This record gives sequence, structure tokens and C-alpha cells, in this order.
Amino acid sequence: MDNELVKRYINDWNERVVPTPKERETRLRETSRIQTVIGARRVGKTSLLYDKIRDLITVQKVPKEQILFLNLEDPLLDGVTFQGFKKILEIHWSLFPQTTSKKLYLFIDEPQVVTNWEKAVLSLHNEGTYELFITGSSSKLLSKEIATSLRGKTRTTILYPLSFREFCAFKGQSFDASRISTKQKAALMHAIDLYLQYGGYPEVVLEDDEVEKTVLLKDFFDLTIYKDIIDRYAIKNTTLVRWLINYMVSCATKEISINKVFNTLKSSGQKVSKNTLYEYFSILEDCFFITTLRKLDRSVKNEGMSIPKVFLNDVGFLSLFSDHDYGKRLENTVAIELMRRKAVQPLMSINYWKSKEGKEVDFIVSEGKKVIQAIQVCFAFNDPSTRERELSALAFCLEHYGLKDGLVITRDYESIQHIGKKTIHVLPVWKWLLSK
Repeated sequence: MDNELVKRYINDWNERVVPTPKERETRLRETSRIQTVIGARRVGKTSLLYDKIRDLITVQKVPKEQILFLNLEDPLLDGVTFQGFKKILEIHWSLFPQTTSKKLYLFIDEPQVVTNWEKAVLSLHNEGTYELFITGSSSKLLSKEIATSLRGKTRTTILYPLSFREFCAFKGQSFDASRISTKQKAALMHAIDLYLQYGGYPEVVLEDDEVEKTVLLKDFFDLTIYKDIIDRYAIKNTTLVRWLINYMVSCATKEISINKVFNTLKSSGQKVSKNTLYEYFSILEDCFFITTLRKLDRSVKNEGMSIPKVFLNDVGFLSLFSDHDYGKRLENTVAIELMRRKAVQPLMSINYWKSKEGKEVDFIVSEGKKVIQAIQVCFAFNDPSTRERELSALAFCLEHYGLKDGLVITRDYESIQHIGKKTIHVLPVWKWLLSK
């Protein structure tokens, strides 16, 4: 670490105008613990730090000299070790001696490039004179690593791609779902179709050219494969990884049995162990490329052992594979929105449901052990046979769990259905997504 370069970095930071990111619904709240932000690459984790910094400066009137943002991938900080964190702070205090006795707000971006970074962060936290914020690419800064390294000293914020509400705000659009004119309805349907096609990555949303949207998605997709998976885990069988990722995309919203995947590969002459497949599957989940849901079961053991349903972290990736199944896109979008809501409701859990009679419901929402909502997703609700199948399964599930009301989410159909004593609300996906 070159001390003169560190001085230049700190001076550059203090002269910089802090970017004004577009506002997200996810905000960093006050806490005495280390704040960590986790999520896939390019979802806006660094922007969330900038948002907090601007709040400190403009609202809480904290002098910028008491705020230090360390991007550990910056060339000026090349060679920093975990012991060097304290040296950086000493240099900061030498430049701004008036801050020596005051609280320092320390933002650390990409700490995983420094070996044993967690030791330095934990040491600073234990001193009690710093407020610490950490974020980084999921290739080396995953929730499991944070929890292990920092021994429960953190409050973790999970950041997903933009919600549909955020999508509309980024596009400069505002809709009141209870008051939609004919003109607004046309704009709204165009917005929801774009959201279902290209997803919610901020840069993709802000890009107007559809070709460039696809280029950006391809770049993010490749980053996930090479940075988050192949580089981080030093995987040599890149062909298998790519095959598995392609398979996950093709099977989005469906149950995936690793045992069946193993047998498929084995029958085609591929040499791979079942443990390797389980490991790769876990890596895809850890780096936020996929999200999995388990079948609801009274037995915690059986639930954990059930075959998972797989969803993509962002539905836009389907466009890279020319997948035009909008029923799949609709269900995947609902799944991620439920996970987004779960991230701010600690007691909430999401599962899917299957009865012994073979009836299925896409999503079951619980608080603790109590089932509070059953949700069916149906793109082709106008088709009589599809409608009958989905409503029948939902009504059966409502009876099973003693629920009075159920929900069906469609592309653009709204009604109230009554089956026996059960009431089923049918809502367009845009109306559900716009609700808080």
C-alpha cells in the first residue's frame, strides 16, 4: 500500500460530488450493528450506500470529513491488507485532524478483494467509534460468509432488482391503481409488458434501446457465470456449469430434481458426481442467480427435503434464451416480488403446495407456522379449462387450511369468484405489483 496514493484517494473522495442515485424502496435504517447489503451484481448495492451518504450530509448535517467511502477495487488502494485499514484511518485523521474525536462513518465497497477483511471490520466495530456499512459483489461477499465471518454482528439488507413500483418511478411514470384512465391503462400495459420481458436491473430499465437492453442483460449474465461462479470457485468444468445454468433457465418456475439431472447426464455419457451437481446448484442460489421455494409440509424435515421449485432472480434473463412463455414470466415475477416482500417481513415465509390428490397452488404465504394466503398465478385465465383447473385447486387449498379468501394473479383480468363459501379475488398483476 502506497501512503501517498491513499492520501490522493481520500482527497479525491472529499472533493467528489456524491452521486444522487434514483430512490429505491429499500433504505438503510439506523442500527448499532454493521450494515451489510447483499444481492446479485448490478442491482444497485453501491447506489444504496450513496443514498445513505447523501442522507447523512443533507439531512443529518454530518460533515463530509466524517464520512469515508472506500472502494477497495480502486487502483489507488491497490495492495491494501486487513492490517492496512487502520493505516488508512490514520492517514484520514492526519488530513482532517478535527475528526479525530468524532464518529467516523465508514463505507466499504468490495471488501472481498482484501484477504481477511472481516477481521479488520470486526475490530473496528468492537471499538465502538465507527458506523460501518459494507457491500460487495456476490462473487465473494455472500450472506453465509458475512454471517460466519462477522459472528452475528451485522444487519443484512437483501437488495433485489427493481420492483414494478420502482420500475415505474425510474421511467418517470406514476400510476394510482384505483384511478386508471384509458390513456393511463395503455401506458400501464406497455410498462408491465416491458417489465415482464426485460426485468428490473436498474441499468436495463433506464436504457431505452431494446437491443442495448439485451446486450446489458448478456453482460450481467456473463458476469454471473465468470465472476460469481467460475472465478470465485476456481471451477474447471465450465461446460457443465454453462449446461446447468441453461437448464435452470429452461426449467424456471418448475420443480428441479438434482437426482433426475444426474441420471440425465449419466445416461448421456457425462461423467459427473451427484455431489458436484448439488454443489453447483447451491452456488447458483448463493450468488443470487436463482431463488428456490420448497413444498409446504407440516414436517420441517420433509419440507427441507422436498424437490425445490426454481425461479430466476431476474425474469429478463429469459429473453437471452428466446423464451416467450409469458405464463412462466408472470409466475417468476410474482415469486421474486414475494421474496422482496419477505425480505422486510421477518416472520413471512413462502412455499408452494401440492395435495395428495395432485392439486397444486403456486404460492403459500405464512407468518410463522400460520398459513395466511394462497396465491395462484394464471396468465391464460380466459381459457375455461385453465380457469377451472386453477380455481378448483385454489379452493381445495383454501378449504385445507381453513382460509376464507384466495388470490389469483393474471395478466389483465379482474373479477371476484365464489366457490362454495370461498371468495377468490382475481387481480391483474400490475394492480398487485403496485400495491404495498
